[in-house]
Amino acid sequence: MDEDAVFAGFVHAYSSALFKTAFLLTGSAGEAEELLQDTLARLYSKWEKVAAADNPPAYVRRALANAFVNQHRRPRTRDVSLSQLRETADDRDPYRAIADRDLLWQLLGALSARQRTAVVLRYFHDLSDAEIAAVLGCRAATARSLISRGMAVMRTGSARMEQAIALGREGTS
Repeated sequence: MDEDAVFAGFVHAYSSALFKTAFLLTGSAGEAEELLQDTLARLYSKWEKVAAADNPPAYVRRALANAFVNQHRRPRTRDVSLSQLRETADDRDPYRAIADRDLLWQLLGALSARQRTAVVLRYFHDLSDAEIAAVLGCRAATARSLISRGMAVMRTGSARMEQAIALGREGTS
């Protein structure tokens, strides 16, 4: 099969899942799209190597995560955009869902790029410590530490926000 057709088939099959990962990493649909496109464009020239990998989607996901972490090593890209996701109809309280989503974006935004990548790979992709370590190019213990410290930062931030909300309610009664 033609390499272009193989690449196009891969993009068609996996772009949605890869975009979701990029969105969770960047917090912005526009930045996620750019990150994914840049990653795929960079990998296109060596697609034979990607296609020969044991798990091509994992190879591309690793390249995506590395590109995200590398972007955040440059000082000009340290700001995190916290855009809104599209609303969908469901039985949950829509205002609570918005508040929870905003809280999650704020908490994710407080993490370093490596912590955020580790947390997204664990809780969105359900990767093991060893798989996360392979993506980040570190030891499994370092991956566990990044996840643990990232979750601690998120728990602390969540508790502080709940305290502030509780104090605000007391002040209005």
